[in-house]
Amino acid sequence: MLNLNRLQSQTALLMALSVTVGTVAPLITATPSLAQTSFSDVSSNYWASQFIQQLSQRGVIAGFPDGTFRPEEPVTRAQFAAMINKAFNKSAQRQAINFNDVPSNYWAYSAIRQAYTIGFLSGYPGNVFRPNQAIPREQVLVSLANGLEYAATSNVESTLGYFNDSASISSYARTPIAAATERSIVVNYPNVNFLNPGVTASRAQVAAFIYQALVSSNQATAINSPYIVALQTTPPLTSITIPQGTTIPVKYEKAEKILVTKDETAPLTLTTSQNVITQDGAVVIPAGSQVIGELRPAQGGSQFVAQKLVLPSGQQYNISATSNVITKTETVRKGTSTSSIIKNTVLGAGAAAAVSAVTGDRAIATEEVLGGAGIGALIGLFFGKSSVDLIAIEPNTDLQMTINQNLLISYQ
Repeated sequence: MLNLNRLQSQTALLMALSVTVGTVAPLITATPSLAQTSFSDVSSNYWASQFIQQLSQRGVIAGFPDGTFRPEEPVTRAQFAAMINKAFNKSAQRQAINFNDVPSNYWAYSAIRQAYTIGFLSGYPGNVFRPNQAIPREQVLVSLANGLEYAATSNVESTLGYFNDSASISSYARTPIAAATERSIVVNYPNVNFLNPGVTASRAQVAAFIYQALVSSNQATAINSPYIVALQTTPPLTSITIPQGTTIPVKYEKAEKILVTKDETAPLTLTTSQNVITQDGAVVIPAGSQVIGELRPAQGGSQFVAQKLVLPSGQQYNISATSNVITKTETVRKGTSTSSIIKNTVLGAGAAAAVSAVTGDRAIATEEVLGGAGIGALIGLFFGKSSVDLIAIEPNTDLQMTINQNLLISYQ
């Protein structure tokens, strides 16, 4: 019996909100002050002040003769119908009907009939409208979404997952509220992640909802408010091929010089020094992207060989790219001060071992060695030598890379 009653209740509400678009009167039943656009109880920093001001300028809502707006007062279905008819201009979708509980001399009789004919509001079973019933927030959103004929374009449950209290949204309201959310009609104060669907809508809240509905239908200018629910949409990825032969400018920020022996391989990570852009100006490889690779022996010198490209977004690509072969050398002789050699310089493990053996200085720190490699086992290779020639690389000029095969990059 309990389940049956619940089903009957939901069916009645669904019929009351069978909604399809329309026009709006003030939120009040008392005589409004039509010319008023500022109110003594709506300060400039009130969360809904802009929505209220804009709608009052349009004549959609009005304050009371005492100069107040009473933003926290609840809104009835009759008051909401009056607002709809002031805000929207839409041709009739169906024939008007007379509700048993809305006599012809009722203050909102015409507004209710109009809101019904243009599809924003319907009655309950038994041909009643319940004009004095307070309208909950979810019912306002359903009315606006259905009245403006909005349909959800994304997965409904995924969209509603934005709200921490999405489980409280009634079944009849879920799809329309998802559509309203996609169109940025939903305004949640003080926490955008809580919809409070069953809570009675206040005058301020209804003003915000209606104004956003006008914005969504290109009838009003957008207002900047942190309480408007704006779903983050991810633009589709676009792919582009960076052709073989393209040069990618790179830099090394840890040192001005790199020393390696002509026979060693040393790990090295560079960063791109400029954006790589398309002809249309789209950035496909942002400055600051990492290029991971190693220095390898090549033709009597050393060459940087790139292996992986890591964008700031975390996207990773295998890459085939190399620098020119660097053959410049620097001679380290016995008696040379180690500090002068390693100033603003990093060394490959082999080069560090050679410097230690030739100069007799074993105090080269691991942070001055590429990859932090230990050099102890290598020092013996250079015992007895009075000098050693090392490949001297200026990374910011010598290691500019050329792509060896086409590179496919996806970007947004």
